[in-house]
Amino acid sequence: MDEPQDAAPRGRRQPSTFIIEPRSPHTQSVILLHGLGSNGHKFGSELIQTGVCSNGKTLPDTLPGARFIFPTSKRRRSSAFGRAKLTQWFDIVSLDDPSYRNHRQTRGLEESYSEILDIISREADEVLPENILLGGLSQGCAMGLVCFLSIAFPIGGFIGMSGWLPFSNDIDGLLTGEGEDEDDPFGPDPADKEEAPDPAVKIIGYVRDLLSIDDPKKPPTRNDSALSTPVFLGHGDADEKIRPSLGREACQAMKAIGFRVDWKSYEGQGHWYKIPDEIDDIVDFIRTRVGWPDLT
Repeated sequence: MDEPQDAAPRGRRQPSTFIIEPRSPHTQSVILLHGLGSNGHKFGSELIQTGVCSNGKTLPDTLPGARFIFPTSKRRRSSAFGRAKLTQWFDIVSLDDPSYRNHRQTRGLEESYSEILDIISREADEVLPENILLGGLSQGCAMGLVCFLSIAFPIGGFIGMSGWLPFSNDIDGLLTGEGEDEDDPFGPDPADKEEAPDPAVKIIGYVRDLLSIDDPKKPPTRNDSALSTPVFLGHGDADEKIRPSLGREACQAMKAIGFRVDWKSYEGQGHWYKIPDEIDDIVDFIRTRVGWPDLT
């Protein structure tokens, strides 16, 4: 069945989720997050209708066993738009510089992470985690990357379009060592290289702490992370809303953390996905990197 549904996820009160059920037995789940000011139904229905490959097939045509899930964020006061209430995964002060006053983002990131993790967990009860894709467009990509860095198990893949990595300045500092507190008397001895923490594990711990989910009794390890999951990031080089450099920086950071990242830049493309080029690239990523069989 491929009729769209608007469904409220079980377990907590939250905005509706737009769902396209699989046309054949359910074997995969694709969770995609909308951008700022949009919603699951608007983003999902448009992607399903217009996200067509060069062979004329839509994503449900190509992935008949996939359930497509498009959650809707809560309405929150937007600092970037005069405190107007918008659907957004987290508040942001400046789209040109997402790192500006980024402390305002943490509450929304925490709340949205919890909601998205609920969806991932429910889908993992029905299909294998390696048969789950997570991703999003614009702020949905940013929110998805935060969730992706925080989950404690690998999934099939991550797909990000026209987005950025929140708190990238802090993450870059940790990767280069510039974010370390040299005066911390309880920190590791810089001369003791054997005790130097794994940069990837440091970042995972930092993001989990940012979301208030870090367990000090059980520090993160590579084994309880998504580090083995492949990543696709695409961005139009004429994007007028989210600077293409922010997408490239996200790619560089994810590679530095240790992820295998496929990066695609689309000439002349603004703030949206490029048809059919980007859809073709996403399908190729799913086929070759994620390794899902039987794509039609």
